[in-house]
Amino acid sequence: MHMRPLTDKNEILGFLESDQLYAAYAIGDLEPALFAQSEWVGAEQAGQLCALALLFKGLDPPALFLMGQAAGLATVLRLGLRQERVYLTCQEQHMPTVQAVYNTEPPIPMWRMTLQQADFRPLSSPRVRPLSPRHTEELRRLYAQGGADAFTPTQLATGVFYGVRDHGRLVAAAGTHLVSPTFGMGAVGNVYTAPACRGRGYGTATTSAVVDELFRRGLRHVFLNVAQDNTTAIRIYERLGFTKYCPFLEMFARRRVF
Repeated sequence: MHMRPLTDKNEILGFLESDQLYAAYAIGDLEPALFAQSEWVGAEQAGQLCALALLFKGLDPPALFLMGQAAGLATVLRLGLRQERVYLTCQEQHMPTVQAVYNTEPPIPMWRMTLQQADFRPLSSPRVRPLSPRHTEELRRLYAQGGADAFTPTQLATGVFYGVRDHGRLVAAAGTHLVSPTFGMGAVGNVYTAPACRGRGYGTATTSAVVDELFRRGLRHVFLNVAQDNTTAIRIYERLGFTKYCPFLEMFARRRVF
């Protein structure tokens, strides 16, 4: 097993496209601004890439994405990527390899859900309005109530966000984690409604507005992550036409001392 840094976008993309929808966030990180914040390491066997790890440093803690054969990932994690603390995404079969290198918090079972334009069932509302970078502090206050832990202001500057106001106060919002025009992909995220305003359809309406704009921009693949036990959110997404694609795990992890 041979490990090496990966810098050729075409080589990386070729491997990620073997399971394009599981790797959708990683593919989006090939966009120039995100690629500059990313470290890619691969393992190859008999001259063929068999495993890949992506460390995205634009979040705190950095996000670590794993894909491929467990034996190759074991080499990458022990010798290639030595970040002390990460937020880790992997598949169930990777867990023994992960736990040999990291102490992990309890993994969160997730669904990757996807949507094609032909299946989209929009549910609009006249109360939904677009949000821009000048609304950053309002979004921070909304999310501080308990939602959208992965929100950063750069997402608002480069992505798509919509919100709903009640008596002038922002009470619901939905947005994107990334928008990749190069690869035709958009990741819906940062969906949150203030607890006092739930049950009014705001989450559905704001998410629908985000998805509609992503398709109007010409993106081919729209996707999102949702916890498997978040049945309310799953119903909202399915109402809009999203379907479950694959299960995976997310968790905070801290590297063991060797």
